[in-house]
Amino acid sequence: MNTEAKEATVARVVDAETKLAATVDELRAAGVRYVSGSIVDTGSINRLKSVPLDRLASLATNGIGFSYCWATALTNDHFTETDVLGGPSGDMRMIADLDSLVQMGATPQWAWVALDQYLQDGSVAPWCQRSFAKRLVGQAAERGYSLRMTYEFEWFVGRVAGDGMLGACHLGPGYSSNAWALVHPYALDLLDALAAERVDVECFHPEYSFGQMEVSTTPTDPVRAADQHVLFRHTARTVAAFHDYRCSFSPVVLPSGLGNGFHLHFSLWNEAGDNLFAGGDGPAGLTREGESFLAGVLAELPALVALACATTPSYERLKPQNWSGAYRCWGQENREAALRFIPGMVGTRAQTANTEFKVVDGSGHPYLVVGAVIAAGLHGLEKGSRLPQPVAIDPHTMTPEERAAEGISQLPSSLREAAEALAGSAVLRAAMGDVLFDAMVAVRRAESEADAGRPLDELVAEQLWRF
Repeated sequence: MNTEAKEATVARVVDAETKLAATVDELRAAGVRYVSGSIVDTGSINRLKSVPLDRLASLATNGIGFSYCWATALTNDHFTETDVLGGPSGDMRMIADLDSLVQMGATPQWAWVALDQYLQDGSVAPWCQRSFAKRLVGQAAERGYSLRMTYEFEWFVGRVAGDGMLGACHLGPGYSSNAWALVHPYALDLLDALAAERVDVECFHPEYSFGQMEVSTTPTDPVRAADQHVLFRHTARTVAAFHDYRCSFSPVVLPSGLGNGFHLHFSLWNEAGDNLFAGGDGPAGLTREGESFLAGVLAELPALVALACATTPSYERLKPQNWSGAYRCWGQENREAALRFIPGMVGTRAQTANTEFKVVDGSGHPYLVVGAVIAAGLHGLEKGSRLPQPVAIDPHTMTPEERAAEGISQLPSSLREAAEALAGSAVLRAAMGDVLFDAMVAVRRAESEADAGRPLDELVAEQLWRF
């Protein structure tokens, strides 16, 4: 173990022991008996291991073993490989980050905690996605910036009949009291569970597609936003089981439906506590720094798609005129733009102005998406990038020549295209590091090859309960 890794390990163990002094007793008194810890792998699947509460101290210091192969895992439980990853050899340690520890609201005998991936020499595993997000938050802080982020959660709730047919929990109309009357018992238990887990919900409603629901949460720091992404899905599934429902966060549940988005909202703040997406003299009220950050994200959108849309069915959702943001452009309150700028209500803009990254769906990687958005934005800040003119109309109604003149292009329309766009991003390679970057490119390519030529209905059915 090198000196730096040894010092970091000692500091982590001391910190964990300090935090654990009272935590275990408090959890036991609250009825907790077991702790589930989880990572999100390269295929965007939440993988977990559970330990008795008395083993929490070990989980936070020594961790628990997991094969290196999960660094190149596909959604179908198969694996690919890179020049440095693959094969049966190698074991990492998954170590609990106690800052994320929470008693589960729906199953209070259980607690949940996020795990970071470490090598056995005490250093952070170079493929650890959550550590990548932490690192980028730190890089922003070193430059005097912080970010507030949150995901919107769209998902399908329904029952599976004996013949395998899906029965949606509601049949619309979208946002209607008709639908609410059918789903409110499940929603009530879910919202109560989230409140017990300290997940601050801003809004709930039945969504547009059959069986679709949506919850929006309050913006928070990026790593916590990604943790809440994992915790929310775990909780929604658990509560659904009590109501004899199942949840699917897959980007396409019904081939005729609109699909599930997990739109990421983000805003940039300085050390003085100013929202740099408001109060400026730039386009739509952006400050110069806010504009450069947003321009950096806009420039990297094709590569970001590979992290935000992880499956072949994702690209059935990511189509023009589907309100999914299929074109690389930005616009004020334009729901067909990949980056929808939201200035907020007059009088509240300093607190609420933000941008919605609409492309993200339910298969997107929660930690990689937030880290990569920060990386792209910081690159824009370093370059002093400027935004093109905002787009106020549906870009699909423009001619190809008009779009080309405005610098508007369609985002990747297949997983293969997205994988190659990611492979060509020097910005994300530099931010992620070669090991993690190459693993993500390899996984996306392997997923694309495995699904090539297969009917959409077959893929949707196969992937329905993976997410």
